Amino acid sequence: MNPISRRLMAPALALALLAACQPQQSAAPAASAPASADSSGAAASAGFHGTDMRKEDIGGDFTMTDGEGKPFSLSSLKGKVVVLSFGYTHCPDVCPTELLTYSDALKQLGDQAKDVAVVFASVDPERDTPELIGKYAKQFNPDFIGLTVTEGQSLPVIKQQYRVVSAKAGQQSDTVYLVDHTAGAYLLDKAGEVAVFAPYGSTAAQIADDIKILLQ
Repeated sequence: MNPISRRLMAPALALALLAACQPQQSAAPAASAPASADSSGAAASAGFHGTDMRKEDIGGDFTMTDGEGKPFSLSSLKGKVVVLSFGYTHCPDVCPTELLTYSDALKQLGDQAKDVAVVFASVDPERDTPELIGKYAKQFNPDFIGLTVTEGQSLPVIKQQYRVVSAKAGQQSDTVYLVDHTAGAYLLDKAGEVAVFAPYGSTAAQIADDIKILLQ
């Protein structure tokens, strides 16, 4: 998996490796953000497998469009732990691998899974229509929520909120291309605040363990 060009990355975006979704190549795991002494201590005390993000200025509410073509606000999921990842439906390996992992994590949670929501937000709205992204996410789990932006909604603003970078790669035509994008997922606590970053390569068991902490 080839990382996106460094010139596209601001220092604040060192949180995650940008995985190029290229076929027939293995994906490199995302790199964790360098943690401050305070945040690393918090991570150790909390027992998170992922990176503790609770002291970071990141995240916030946003509104995108769901699979039924209706506006969907992230804040509507308050009261649940949210697994939030960004990707696109034409991704040949990274996104399917992540979504399968999240589905497995929910299975490991058992009855607690009812208090968890998985949101897959598209970075490729040119091709990912509401209907397509909605059906795509539900292929991995019927409760998964697929979102994309439509008229009046700003993907650049949302990407900035969550330090997500994406760019077209290997473009052959207007409709045939790959997208290099930030891999991994954010785990939001029940108040809707970003709590943990689970890098690409995290196992279902590790993600399930971190979710259990946030459900307490």
